Amino acid sequence: MTSSAKKHTILAALLLSALSLTACASNPDEDPLEGMNRGVQSFNEVVDQYAFAPVAKGYRYITPDPVRERIGNFSDNLREPVNMLNAFLQGDMEQGLTSFWRFALNSTVGIAGLNDVATTAGLKERREDFGQTLAVWGVDSGPYVVLPLIGPSNGRDMVGMVVDWFTDPFSYYLEQDDRIYMAAGQALVERERLIDPIDDIYETSLDSYVTFRSVYSQRRDAQIDNRHNDFDKSNATPEEYEAKK
Repeated sequence: MTSSAKKHTILAALLLSALSLTACASNPDEDPLEGMNRGVQSFNEVVDQYAFAPVAKGYRYITPDPVRERIGNFSDNLREPVNMLNAFLQGDMEQGLTSFWRFALNSTVGIAGLNDVATTAGLKERREDFGQTLAVWGVDSGPYVVLPLIGPSNGRDMVGMVVDWFTDPFSYYLEQDDRIYMAAGQALVERERLIDPIDDIYETSLDSYVTFRSVYSQRRDAQIDNRHNDFDKSNATPEEYEAKK
């Protein structure tokens, strides 16, 4: 079996197992996996406290704002092919073309995406993923799931993550080690952006599990409705996010 065939076999198996979760609970108020989820979140919080958060805060401390902005632009630009594909799959031709031209402009005039010249030209970024595509297609979210190291998700978004990984062109053109380094860099960028809201949840929430579950559900609803850009790149607290809805 070729490498490509193996990838598609793995994709099919993961899709079937993840899709089965979407039938478990369509009511967002239900949380049939709460016991398991709380255990995984406790594990994630320990890892975050002693590994992810210190690295993100160290990165913020030693990296000047203009440099972090350009690194963030570069990371965001790598997502544009997936944004474009999912916009087209959702039937949003205008946004699909916007993502295409964003990638083309930022990768060339913007010097490999370091400068977001597309936004200056009026082409606003909008993140799209296959989880959102499935929602547009009418697939239920399934139960809330906390994934090890990754964090909040649900049955539908688990399918989305798998499909996005397999459809990301960089997963085919980069060597495996380079792909891992790229994913780690993107994760660092996102964790740094979320330092303040996550710290706020830990410091002020009586039950961080419930708060994370609520914020995740509301944020995903906003993304599906295309109301999400401000929160994704801000240091908004959960209360501020509520006001953006």
